Amino acid sequence: MSLAYREVSNHMAFLEHVGVVHRNEDVFELDTIGLETLARQQFEGRRSAYSPQPKQVENRQKILVTYLNPDGTIRQIPNSRTQAGKFRVILEYVIAAFEPGVIYTEKEVNAIIHRFNEDVSGLRRDLVDAGLIARERDGSRYWRPQ
Repeated sequence: MSLAYREVSNHMAFLEHVGVVHRNEDVFELDTIGLETLARQQFEGRRSAYSPQPKQVENRQKILVTYLNPDGTIRQIPNSRTQAGKFRVILEYVIAAFEPGVIYTEKEVNAIIHRFNEDVSGLRRDLVDAGLIARERDGSRYWRPQ
């Protein structure tokens, strides 16, 4: 599989942002301590979460299977007006990649969204319109509301 330079650059910038790799001149190196720390943080302070009804989970899974590629990228974005429920499931899928309370630059938001779909500006706007991500009026800071 080959990736465009831009895609590789976006992925590496994201991995550097989360502390899994670091740049040593023009070479990226795996930061095993950063990787272990990130993995531990995923489970620290976890409280028992809300468990939706099995029917809800099954319906959500069917929607995701319909609209996602096997690699997790979005194959097709449902129409926000005629398929509002399906559209919301896709937006919730994307917003899960953002940590609540973390401030992101527009470039960081774009890099995260780009992992899911090439329509970065459209999805970013949809997330803001749905209230799933907030931003400063000038677009300098983005965050996932608590």
